[in-house]
Amino acid sequence: MSISPTLVKELREKTSAGMMDCKKALEATSGDFDAAVEWLRVKGLSSAAKKADRIAAEGTVFAQVVGNNAVILEINSETDFVARNDGFKNFVADMAHHVLNAVNAVGDILEQAFHKNPTKKVGDMLKESIATIGENIVIRRFEKYSASANSIVHTYIHGEGKIGVMIEVAASTPAAAGNPELKTFAQDVALHIAAMNPMAISSEQIPADVVAKEKEILKAKNLESGKKAEMVDKIVEGQIRKFLAENCLLDQAFVKNPDMKVSDLAKETGKKIGADVTIKRFVRFELGAGIEKKSNDFAAEVAAQMKGH
Repeated sequence: MSISPTLVKELREKTSAGMMDCKKALEATSGDFDAAVEWLRVKGLSSAAKKADRIAAEGTVFAQVVGNNAVILEINSETDFVARNDGFKNFVADMAHHVLNAVNAVGDILEQAFHKNPTKKVGDMLKESIATIGENIVIRRFEKYSASANSIVHTYIHGEGKIGVMIEVAASTPAAAGNPELKTFAQDVALHIAAMNPMAISSEQIPADVVAKEKEILKAKNLESGKKAEMVDKIVEGQIRKFLAENCLLDQAFVKNPDMKVSDLAKETGKKIGADVTIKRFVRFELGAGIEKKSNDFAAEVAAQMKGH
């Protein structure tokens, strides 16, 4: 049967699939538009599956505050070029909206009913995006914070989505929590966290096994450098104090003013707003951290492709 160019154009606009694929879909389904959409979806899902084993270490860290809720998420793509694609950006915004609004935004996100369209799962939306964009995409991680009557949530993105921070800070009274100075404090501390990458808010929050491992390393280093065995424990004790001070947010020198600690900044802000100020929690996402990136030999890749022809 003859397929009109107008119908092909409509299908392309609806699905973002290629012109020839749209024509094939309409021919395969005898011009049934809805069936052609499904045909392309199935074809897209199949091609998406082939892309799923590709390493996705680019992408973006995205964060947003809406009312008393905040969200941060890392969504990866294979190339930074795709990370700038509007389709990718829209998908990221949709996922942020889902996490902010879905009651069950914990557990396996891919199995959840998509908040904007509950007839589909998040996993379906992901596969459709992979098929449309043409690269593997991974929803790697996300967190959501909700503020209390005494606290505010705040987010900060650095370097066009390379590092993101989400933080909750509290005042000892609800009135003080509404003071603009508390928001300034949250912004300054979030910026500091992005730059200095603390392990925890205070030393009590650093896992004992991390401290024990650091002690082991320091002890071995000191013995190897010729320090006397009977002095090593005392030396290590001082070095551990330094390690904790460098890695605990409250003890770190404030990045905007190294003459004061972050804990001093909290006290200073407290005086301004007439209430005690505390940092309740934070999370810091760095794009691609911990993902082993594949270093492709471009010449070998081209040669491999030529062999296949």
